[in-house]
This record gives sequence, C-alpha cells and structure tokens, in this order.
Amino acid sequence: MADKMISKLRGIYDRYKELSEKMSDPEIIADTARWTEIAKAQAEISETALKYAEYAECERQLSDAAEAEKEETDPEMKEMFSEEVLSCKSRLASLKEELKILLLPKDKNDERNCIMEIRGGAGGDEAALFAYELYRMYLYYCERHRLKVEEVDKNETELGGIKEVVLNISGKGAYKQLKFESGVHRVQRVPETESQGRVHTSTVTVAVLPEAEDVEVEIRDEDVRVDVYRSSGAGGQKVNKTETAIRLTHIPTGIVVTCQDERSQLKNKDKAFKVLRSRLYDYYNSKNQSEYDAHRKSLVGRGDRSERIRTYNFPQGRVTDHRIGLSLFNIDAFMMGDIGEMIDALAVAEREAQLQNI
Repeated sequence: MADKMISKLRGIYDRYKELSEKMSDPEIIADTARWTEIAKAQAEISETALKYAEYAECERQLSDAAEAEKEETDPEMKEMFSEEVLSCKSRLASLKEELKILLLPKDKNDERNCIMEIRGGAGGDEAALFAYELYRMYLYYCERHRLKVEEVDKNETELGGIKEVVLNISGKGAYKQLKFESGVHRVQRVPETESQGRVHTSTVTVAVLPEAEDVEVEIRDEDVRVDVYRSSGAGGQKVNKTETAIRLTHIPTGIVVTCQDERSQLKNKDKAFKVLRSRLYDYYNSKNQSEYDAHRKSLVGRGDRSERIRTYNFPQGRVTDHRIGLSLFNIDAFMMGDIGEMIDALAVAEREAQLQNI
C-alpha cells in the first residue's frame, strides 16, 4: 500500500485512540455535551481505524510467518508456514481494497432527509400522467425502505396526471438512497389517448435536494415575500374556503415555493420554508462551488439535470439508465417501486469512479 495512504491511515488510527482515551476521562464524562461530541467524532472514524488495525496485525502475522518459513528446516512445518504466508497475503489484498473504499470522500449530505420535486416536461398530458406514475413509483420505494413521505405541494391535472409535486422524504439515508434520481426521465410508450397505436416520447424531470439545516442557510425576513391564497385541486376540486395556501418568493434569487397540502396556514408556511431552505442550499452550493459543479458531471448521478438520465421503454419492457449503460427488463416491477437494483448499480459505479481517482 502506498506510503501516503499508510500515513493517512495511521493518523486516523492515532486520532481514534486519542478520542477513546478522552471518552474515559472523568472530566469529559461529566460534561455530557462534550462527551457526546467526542463520541460522535470517534464513531465517524471507528470503522476505518479498526480496519487499519486489522491490516497492521495481518502485516505483522505475514512478517512472522515469512521469517519462520525462512528459518524452518522441517518440511511439514515449512509447508504450514508457507500456507500461512499465502493466507496472509490474500487477506492483506482484501483489506487493502476495503481500506481504499473507507478512505473515499464521504458525501456530507448522505444521511440527510431530502426534498424531491417531480415535474411533467415535454409531452403535455402524457408527460403529466407519467409524472404521476413516477410519483407513485417513489412512494412504493419509500414504503419498502421505511422512508416517510410528506406532500408539500401537488398540482394535478383533470386526467389524473401531475404537473408538479414536491415531497419531503425523511428517514435514515433518505438523500443517499434517492440522490441518483435527479435528472430527466424519458418515457416511450403508446398513450391511452393515442388511437393509431403510435409510440410517443415524453419527459419528466426529477430533482432531489438534501434538506438543509437552519444554521446552514440564512433567510432574512426582508428577503422573502409571503403571499397567502386559497388552495385548490384539479379542475377546481377540493377548494378551500379559507386562505391556507402559502407562496414564498425569495427576492434575491427569484426562487418561488408554494405549499397547500395542509389545512393549517402555519403548517404550510413551515413546510414551504423547509423547501425554500433546501433550494437555497442547493442554489448557493451550485453557484459558489465551480470546481464541484465541474467535477460532479463526471460522477454518476451528479450530472446536469437538463440531461436525460433514464429511458422507460414500455413496448420493450425495458428501463435503461444512460449514465452507466444498464438495462433492466422488469419495467412492471420497476414502476411498482422495485428500483433497488438500479440504485445499487449507480452507487457502485460512483464508487468505482472515485477509486480510479485515488
């Protein structure tokens, strides 16, 4: 293993031991807040530190076995030490790959909740209908993986489609599980309204944003215009007689957020600010981190959202992700939320791309 990587791993292991000692210090134990902070820091590096300790121990065993093999004269014992040398070398190679993965840069947003926005694109009513099907697909997926979904805003069509829907998705690793879904989803099929059986192509855009914490984005009162209005559904249905719907306009950026899901104006306002905060977090990151913007195009799932990422071909029963060239021929199960294989493949591809840069 490269000296630079070994040096980094030793530093992590030394830091782990230092934090472990501090956690046993009576003064720190008495300070709950400080102890919790140290425990969290220790937990973040524990897997890497302990894996390195295992690697170092395996190296020591290899050295001992190799020395014993060299000095041994008894044929049977010599063969035994030779087998131990081979076993240690195999284990070291495996540990080396595991340590490489553990040293990969972590996405700080992975464990956060997320905001998902689904909008019908090109294709009119057919795009809106497919937007509804994607919305349902993600609901099924979230249910399978115990992620909680709250609607923030939904704009339906008279035919049962969705012009746009905004969801707040919470649970362990919600953003990590869904971040690769950002982009343009293309559908190829014969619409129900098509009388001549021709295949149409429509698009739906999906955006997945990590939920921002209050301290990460400062929203000044004077920068936000708050409008209240009566909420309504498709075709004038579900009209609310009181003004509970909220529209927030962030004046410096022009970002607009609406929420009319709750009957309470206060709850709608809270949800809307949560979405606004996440959009601003994404906006400022994209605007200020030019290197990040350039680099993310090379990583799976981080491409420009204006680019097509996936095609759903119903006549062929095929779903193809263009970022990794993977096609699955299980479109019916896929649309029922069975998308884990695709998400796992995207995660593996991103990790392999990162490993190549080490």
